[in-house]
Amino acid sequence: MSTPEKNETSAPELPRPCAAIIMAAGLGTRMRSELVKVLHPVAGRPMICYPVRAALLAGATRVIVVVGHQRKQVADALEQAFPNDPVELAVQDQPLGTAHAVSCALPTLGDFVGDVLILSGDVPNLQVSLLTNLLAMPMALRFVSMLPDDAGEYGRVVRDATTSLPLRIVEFRDATPEERQLREVNAGLYCIDSTLLTETLKTLGRDNAQGEYYLTDLVARASGKGMQVGTIPLKGDAAHDVLGVNDRLELSMAETRMQGTLRRALMRSGVTMLCPERTYLHDGVMVGPDTVLEPDVSLLGATRIGAACRIDQGSRLTDTVVGDAVSVFAYSHIDSTIIETGCQVGPFARLREGTILRENAKVGNFVETKKTELGEGAKASHLSYLGDATIGARANIGAGTITCNYDGTKKHRTVIGAGAFIGSDTQLVAPVEVGEGAYVGAGTTVCEDVPPGALAITRAPRRTIEGWVKRKR
Repeated sequence: MSTPEKNETSAPELPRPCAAIIMAAGLGTRMRSELVKVLHPVAGRPMICYPVRAALLAGATRVIVVVGHQRKQVADALEQAFPNDPVELAVQDQPLGTAHAVSCALPTLGDFVGDVLILSGDVPNLQVSLLTNLLAMPMALRFVSMLPDDAGEYGRVVRDATTSLPLRIVEFRDATPEERQLREVNAGLYCIDSTLLTETLKTLGRDNAQGEYYLTDLVARASGKGMQVGTIPLKGDAAHDVLGVNDRLELSMAETRMQGTLRRALMRSGVTMLCPERTYLHDGVMVGPDTVLEPDVSLLGATRIGAACRIDQGSRLTDTVVGDAVSVFAYSHIDSTIIETGCQVGPFARLREGTILRENAKVGNFVETKKTELGEGAKASHLSYLGDATIGARANIGAGTITCNYDGTKKHRTVIGAGAFIGSDTQLVAPVEVGEGAYVGAGTTVCEDVPPGALAITRAPRRTIEGWVKRKR
């Protein structure tokens, strides 16, 4: 997984070994959804994928995701996204609080010694640079705080009046009226020495307003031992990167922020967006320099677009590879297709899975293809359906041509040789082959193979009846 903005190919060197625990066991009831919260997509990926990737890019050699509700679905999503990465699972059967979730990961963590990042699975805009800065701090415990415009019901950071060092974090429900007036709040991101974590978790109770084991109590335990606790306070725009997603409104805000990040990265790499706020991208999409994206373009899945292309308004490309200097005209929908250099597509074309357009091929308006290869320079310019077909180089497919590929039980292929000419309103009843350089006359139904260089035509003789109209009337 990668984004256009992040090109890290290897993790940074860290002063100590690093592991990460990511809490993803909650159902997320405020989402009002049957789907567990961390599987809701942001820019095309389940949001759990983003903190996992950030931890790996920050240098974590092990990532343990604590799962609970819909654990199989979460496990499947992680396996698909990180098949070769050191991502492991731990299970929290009962929702007894954040500290309890981390405790559930400790048996999986085993005898690991080093720094442990503790993250939430619902923070899709988390930046790798923030984690590396957190890991670089020398304290045994450090965390991220925020200074938002509205502190809401976040836990408040209580600092020493003399040293300004953090003494504790008090959850909103347990805070006094005076503590609720504090503006600095907990962002829920921690980095802690593994030994301190293991020892301190054993001492935590749940004598609080929610009857849960609070991870925030780690700060009070550490400061109570005379340890210096480090913080990275964020404010303004940076604070938005660490906001969690709790409901559909916050999901839309996270999506908007992610879209802005992806668009900026592409534009800085040389891509022109005529109306950026109306361009929709999935994380991982790549676009070459000097390509122009018109408004209402959607680039989804693992789409890759080359240099000097033009993607016109309303076009939607999913899991598609596009070469250089390709023109996709307005309102074309393209799925799981390979388009080589110099091709033209659309407007209003529909290229379905398995389509391959070789160099300089053309698929015009209201043409649909499926599992079809057009050879170099081949053309299907108007109003055709080409399914399960192989079309040779420089072949010309006339308007209204249909490959009749389905017999009610099985699909069959049509093969059209190089340089063949298929006249308008032709039906090719598969399995059938038209040889190289052959011609098929307009209006023909082809049920048998056409030899190379031959003409196939099934046009009935015209009959003219003089005076018929006058007699009819």
